[in-house]
Amino acid sequence: MYSTLEQKYQRIQKELMAGAFALGCIFLIGILWYCLVEGWTWEDAAYMTVITLATVGYGETHPLGSRGRLFTIALILMGVVNLGYIVNRFSGAIIEGYFLEGIQLRQQRRLMESLSEHYIICGFSRTGRQIAKEFLAEGVTFVVIDAELESVQKAQELGYSVCQGDATLDEILLKVGITKAICIVAALPSDAENLYTVLSAKTLNPGIRAIARASTEEAVQKLQRGGADAVISPYITGGKRMAAAALRPQILDFVDGILSGADRQLYMEEFLLDPTRCPFVGQTLQKAKLRSQSGALVLAIRRIDGTLIGGPTGDTILMTGDTLICMGTAEQLRGLNQILGPINSIPLKRPRNS
Repeated sequence: MYSTLEQKYQRIQKELMAGAFALGCIFLIGILWYCLVEGWTWEDAAYMTVITLATVGYGETHPLGSRGRLFTIALILMGVVNLGYIVNRFSGAIIEGYFLEGIQLRQQRRLMESLSEHYIICGFSRTGRQIAKEFLAEGVTFVVIDAELESVQKAQELGYSVCQGDATLDEILLKVGITKAICIVAALPSDAENLYTVLSAKTLNPGIRAIARASTEEAVQKLQRGGADAVISPYITGGKRMAAAALRPQILDFVDGILSGADRQLYMEEFLLDPTRCPFVGQTLQKAKLRSQSGALVLAIRRIDGTLIGGPTGDTILMTGDTLICMGTAEQLRGLNQILGPINSIPLKRPRNS
């Protein structure tokens, strides 16, 4: 959010500081003149300069000749012009709300500094807006980055945390807490920008999960080589979903219902088994009794070597580094999370209406 506010706030600060500096220079010139030219004491010179700049109408501290009076006239004019400039800029700042924006800027900075285990969305076009909508429904903390003022204002209107800037720059990524983030989604319109964003993110935080948007199959391969953990092509994915909607409409509706939406009843979640916290590592699913204890269904297990076991049976052994893919209600999945340790998973929150 705060690049635009920062620019405005810095501009008014510079203008007011320039006015204050000019006033200080005029004050110093007046003191030096009355001291060095008129031969007055420092105290008398400072007093004469103050009452002259303030135009309070007091008489001369000491008699002045024509030269001294001409200087005093010039000093008054310089002071009036300078003070008028300061008052004008200060009044304009109040009318335009710059000081309020400065408060908002400091609040936004504190918010950005406090971010931890959050998600970053790069790009707030149609794709980015849908991603933000889904994140909001899930109740996760996220921040948006976009370079376009119109997109930034749209995100602000929706109540999202947003930073205006180029997501490919390390400076912007550091502002939004890339080193403490869980995941970054590069949804910029350009494949090159998405690639640069992924490279920058992985350099600053090697452990972050990077999701990238790609327009072509060639871009998919390049983004994968660049370090993206998952690459999504809207055209390829859209084609597959349209084919599925034609061939298996009921299945697609069911899967959509558990993957997205604020009013759904069933959810899917993944859990990473940690042997230091999970008491069931080395046991079979039947012995662990996860279904009977929580009500959640274990749909699949992905081994640490990438092997996927779909529809595991009761004899399937839980091993270190396994990722359990489970389905259930929000309460069931929270209960499963507690039963397993708790273990490393995204804490499921109650969805909020978006």
